[in-house]
This record gives sequence, C-alpha cells and structure tokens, in this order.
Amino acid sequence: MTILGFRVVAVTQVAYEVEGWGVGELVVVDERVTWSELPWPRHLDPSQTPTHPGLGPVVSRKPSSRSRGFVAEVVQLLQDYFEGERVPLEDVPVDLDYETSFFDRCAVALRAVPRGEAVSYGELAALAGAPGAARAAGSFCARNRLGLFVPCHRVVGAGDLGSYGSYGLDYKRRLLALEGYAGAL
Repeated sequence: MTILGFRVVAVTQVAYEVEGWGVGELVVVDERVTWSELPWPRHLDPSQTPTHPGLGPVVSRKPSSRSRGFVAEVVQLLQDYFEGERVPLEDVPVDLDYETSFFDRCAVALRAVPRGEAVSYGELAALAGAPGAARAAGSFCARNRLGLFVPCHRVVGAGDLGSYGSYGLDYKRRLLALEGYAGAL
C-alpha cells in the first residue's frame, strides 16, 4: 500500500518465551523475518543480554492483523525447534539483504548447511565464493541478525568450536547438541 508516495509496511516486533532457554525476540516486516534474537535467560544481568539496535517507538509489539498468522507460525516453529523437533527454519522467509554481496552469499550458503552438520569459517567463505576469506566469514557471523534462520552456530573454527559472541560457547554447544552435531563439543 502507498500513502502520500510512501510505501507502507507491516512491522511486528514480538517477544517469545521458550522454557529452559529464556525470552527471544523477532522483528517481522511484511511477512519476512528481518531480525531474530535468540532466547536469553531473564535472570541474567540485563547489561549482558544481547539486544538489537531497536526500531524505535514506532514499532508496535502487537502483531498487525496482516502478519498475525505468520508471526504465530514462526514463533511456534522456534518453540518446536528448542524442544528438539526437526522444523524447516530454512524455509521461513527472511531478509537476506546484508551490507555486502559477500555477506549475502554467506547467508545463503549457511542456510543450506543441514541440521547436525557444521562448516569451518574457511569452508563458509569458499561456499560463498571467496576461498581464503575465513576472517570475513567470521565477521559475517559476528554481525548476523537472523539467529537460527541463518545458523552461525553451525560455523566452527578449524581446530575448535570458534566463538559465539555474547551468547558464549556454552550456548553454542547447547544448540549444536540439540541438533545432533556429531563433532567435538
């Protein structure tokens, strides 16, 4: 819809809770996930809680009538995922428009890495068409805004698990174990 020459979009920002994991957050624009924060335990110091840059006061925390069904479906998929079910998160429409074409290609490549498997930063770079750009692939993972939909927890270092930002390695280990990863944790 266009009003006064501006395209109007449906934006929904919603928190969801997963028992044993905490509270996560989704931002959906026109039935595409544009930001996903993984569940984080509420009892932790809020200064340690990962946060997105926020979209300001114009964002309603109530689903718009147009996207209510989509948001509810995505939240249910996430809750099922954290209960250990195999759910098709790679099929959820997401905004893969990152700041560089290399990051875009990393996102596409990473969505294709199956549950229970992992790639190294170097392998991710090669899959994204830039062999030898392992550090750049690491930068992509550090800036990933789509949590489980672009599963950076499936990227490991050449000799260890690598890192997982403010969530930490224990969280990464939990996700990999939940998915049945057979590598060393």
